[in-house]
Amino acid sequence: MRYALDQSVPIRSYLSFDVVVVGSGLAGLYTALHIDEAYTCCVLTKEGVDLSSSWLAQGGIAAAISGDDTPLLHLEDTLIAGAGLCDAVAVKVLVDEGPAEIKNLVSMNVPFDLNEFGDLEITREGGHRKRRIVHAGGDATGRETVKALAYLTASGSSVTFMGRTFFLDVLTDQDDCVCGALIYDEDEGCFNIIRTRYVVIATGGIGQVYKTSTNPEVSTGDGLAAAARAGAKLKHMEFIQFHPTGLWDPGQTGRAFLISEAVRGEGGILRNRKGEAFMAHLHPLRDLAPRDIVARAIIREMEKTGTDHVFLDITEKSDQYLSMRFPTIYRECMERGIILSKDYIPVCPVQHYLIGGIETNLYAETCVPGLYVCGEAASTGVHGANRLASNSMLECLVFGRRAAQRISEALRANPNPSHPHPNLPAAFPERAHSRTDCSALRLRIQSLMNEYGGVVRTEAGLRYALDEITSILDKLTSGSSDTRAYIEVLNIATVAQAILEAALAREESVGAHWRES
Repeated sequence: MRYALDQSVPIRSYLSFDVVVVGSGLAGLYTALHIDEAYTCCVLTKEGVDLSSSWLAQGGIAAAISGDDTPLLHLEDTLIAGAGLCDAVAVKVLVDEGPAEIKNLVSMNVPFDLNEFGDLEITREGGHRKRRIVHAGGDATGRETVKALAYLTASGSSVTFMGRTFFLDVLTDQDDCVCGALIYDEDEGCFNIIRTRYVVIATGGIGQVYKTSTNPEVSTGDGLAAAARAGAKLKHMEFIQFHPTGLWDPGQTGRAFLISEAVRGEGGILRNRKGEAFMAHLHPLRDLAPRDIVARAIIREMEKTGTDHVFLDITEKSDQYLSMRFPTIYRECMERGIILSKDYIPVCPVQHYLIGGIETNLYAETCVPGLYVCGEAASTGVHGANRLASNSMLECLVFGRRAAQRISEALRANPNPSHPHPNLPAAFPERAHSRTDCSALRLRIQSLMNEYGGVVRTEAGLRYALDEITSILDKLTSGSSDTRAYIEVLNIATVAQAILEAALAREESVGAHWRES
């Protein structure tokens, strides 16, 4: 199915921008800020800047900026975590250009935490042999960074924010080049088309494909599904990172609160219900082993002890230290009756990050001319089979800037497009009105993915889930509806199908993809 909607959709207005950036997280904002100010740029956000995975990011940004660290060491750690499937050239771009991006953020007044000497405070996370993680607001790096960049973006004259705007589809012309975007204005209750030659998808993750995730509720895979419908290639979709330490809550569904890996970086120890430090003999890095290894170790420990969670112990640190270093986590735990300096934190693995995504080159370009992708929605090759902690925010910066650079160069070289815009609404084929129960289908997909597409998978489970979700997709695509609920569940089902197909195709266990049979 080429488009989510059919020709019955009423288009109220046609807008025009040189560049459309979909998403107001770190990748989207940083890209918009680097588009040449001579050109108009529109940033679409499904809700607001405070509802994104970037805003919720706790840990920090990894870059080799300390005296005893080098980009080469950062590259080696990234390749090790990626389990042999990283694109080494892309990783080299990431680590070589990373330190300059941190300096750029400092110049943009991102309020990074400083030590007593006035230098950037640097911590360590899982998989890193050196301290190379900068952070802001203790454990609120994403929020503080997005706030600073959103202020700069809003202050510029060439960028237009469109809040509460649902991105539906990438529009292409007769040459299969980008020529626009179909959007829905939630406040006005109308569909609009933006004419543009350049669309940058920075829509973040796919957390709503699963029953429980650290992602916000808006993470329904909209960018990936729209790109796939437009002909872009999805790559490494089987690699879903489950964060080892989501805050356990009995019966919880929806968004899980994350206990940052930085807690283990500052000395936190994973313990089972007997109080045993079970990571001590499982990996040379112990509790700071790569996330896929830690997540599977927790799952096995839970199975062995008959529990649905383990514990994270940071009681060796003082109450004063913990409240200053991890203020967000400290407050959340306190509200739940957990005192970090005295109590163990109950934790369990939870869906956290899409390692794969829309395939791009080193300048964030896809195989669809004019379509770019940055951040979690992209598969740049830097993560391989398992993302190294805090490389994700750095990826947003490096490849967001590169996308903006390439787009700006193209606009300067050819400011007036030669290919005509077709009559876009006529391109949407008519379909019957869908009367499916979207809420029930969404829950069914999430249950299937939790059960069969989680930390540990089997061939039989993957095949069963794929058959079920393919049937759901057949039901959805046999009709059409202009409701947000329909389009979101269509996107969720599209992404779920891609994950399961990729997981079945990769028979060997590697990184975040683990098959028992």
